[in-house]
Amino acid sequence: MLNFTIHTTTEVVFGRDIEKDIGPKLKEIGAHRVLVHFGGSSARSSGLLDRVEHSLFEAGLSFVELGGVEPNPKISMVRRGIELCKREGIDFILAVGGGSVLDSAKGIGMGVATGRDPWEFAATGTAPDQTLPVGSVLTLSASGSETSNSCVLTNEELKEKRGITSQTNRPRISFLNPENTFTVSKFQTGCGIVDIMMHTLERYLTAGGETDITDRIAEGLLIATRDAGRRAIADPNDYEARATLMWAGSISHNNLTECGRLRLFPVHKLEHELSAFRDEIAHGAGLSVLFPAWALYVMEHDVPRFAQLAHRVLGVEMDFAHPERTARDGILTLKRFFEEIGMPVHMAQLGIKPENYETLADNAIKTAGGPVKSYVPLDKPAILEIFRLAE
Repeated sequence: MLNFTIHTTTEVVFGRDIEKDIGPKLKEIGAHRVLVHFGGSSARSSGLLDRVEHSLFEAGLSFVELGGVEPNPKISMVRRGIELCKREGIDFILAVGGGSVLDSAKGIGMGVATGRDPWEFAATGTAPDQTLPVGSVLTLSASGSETSNSCVLTNEELKEKRGITSQTNRPRISFLNPENTFTVSKFQTGCGIVDIMMHTLERYLTAGGETDITDRIAEGLLIATRDAGRRAIADPNDYEARATLMWAGSISHNNLTECGRLRLFPVHKLEHELSAFRDEIAHGAGLSVLFPAWALYVMEHDVPRFAQLAHRVLGVEMDFAHPERTARDGILTLKRFFEEIGMPVHMAQLGIKPENYETLADNAIKTAGGPVKSYVPLDKPAILEIFRLAE
């Protein structure tokens, strides 16, 4: 087991009807003037925004709205938010939405507190050392940004998508009501299921020694996510299934499932190039296409671990004489599950053509500053082969 430090500072308020607690909780934390940050009209039409703002008003907190966050959150919106916060004297940012809204809020928070353009951190791989406090009211179980130390932003002018990792990125408080995900479409629910599983799998499938406790936590999370995912796809109003997915999303990305293991995230890094290249590609959809291909490419470097995943999580019978067969069958079983929940598994389904592969591979190498770290370094020929395996 590798040395590790885990520091999960986010207060989580979970369950039904918790919106009434938002104002009192933020007041208790010390908020006075709040930026309510959100995406499209659904936050208003669902009544959630009204409930949130009523709670703020009742607690005596003033607030300013900033809506319009898009998927793959844009640095231009973050910059607008920074200027608005400075002008309005904002001292707390409340994200009402999914991962894109949360990451936008995190970018705004770091920009206001540090006085620097957040893209400087993304472009240089450095981390902010302070932020304006951020909270969340989650509406989509997917990214885990409500408890994570990560933030991913897109520079639409450069067509680059990059992450910023810092302990300061963890939200101060997150309000998780599974009922707020009932109206999420089947496609977006599927994207969320994939994202939750990938946050877990990309920590699980890394080089390292014996980490049985971490492994068992990860395996239980994967099984629960798969089973709850099927139920939520079949019945969007299944509270228990939605609750499982929401809590799984938070646990999957708060570092609990990486204790004692490396954190490399090669598939995420490759996918970021796809959704930066074509903004309409949903992150989860890109991951469902790339993960099976990556897994097939690197499997031979850790056959026992891939076979363990296949047997313990995916129900594949262990072939002790030929564990590579078990490993491969596990990857294909997971690929079929992605198809079952309506996710794409081929590059063409994303609108990515073979003539785009060279550009995407070059961009991945550029963003990583060299080969993408994985079981083995993924240089350009390796990345191109993974793209071909995903056709």
